Amino acid sequence: MGRRLVPLTLDNLQDLPHRCRSCVFWELDPVSGEAAVAAGTTALEKEAWISAVLLDWGSCGRVVYVDDVPAGFVLYAPPAYVPRSTAFPTSPVAPDAVQLITGYVLPAYQGQGLGRVLVQTVAKDLLRRGFKAVEAFGDARWEQPACLLPADHLLAVGFKTVRQHPTHPRMRLELRSTLSWKEDVEMALDRLLGAVQKEPALRPL
Repeated sequence: MGRRLVPLTLDNLQDLPHRCRSCVFWELDPVSGEAAVAAGTTALEKEAWISAVLLDWGSCGRVVYVDDVPAGFVLYAPPAYVPRSTAFPTSPVAPDAVQLITGYVLPAYQGQGLGRVLVQTVAKDLLRRGFKAVEAFGDARWEQPACLLPADHLLAVGFKTVRQHPTHPRMRLELRSTLSWKEDVEMALDRLLGAVQKEPALRPL
């Protein structure tokens, strides 16, 4: 079974699950998001957001393929690019962290460790770019796929709660702590994903 992981771009945005490719829950503030939904422009707003982040900051997502079929994705960016993050009771994201925005593995591919590999790949990318941590708003009452990641899943892949909340705890993964398993990650990526496609050079920060 061939697996590969590639950066998210406008070219492969259509490979995200249908409900995610035009969702702007995170990318716009609540008022602008509602206006985009009412106007039917969410797909254009999503493309504009990804384009802006790619140009200003660099790679902001990964898509995993299994036998060339899209199997899941993850999206991340500094909190300044994520207007919705300020609407949470446990905000703000720490200034030294990048926000793990959202992610999803299709049901047919769940239980294969792809979620963990996606998070580890984000950690590897951010370590290389000089960041200290990644944070996320978890959903402590998660029942079905939505824009927030389940808190239990974040705990399972190494996050720790830094601000408690009955519904939306803010959680953090210290990237320094991942140094000990960095080599294991690279071996796992080689084993699980096969040849990882070369990434384009990132713009200097």
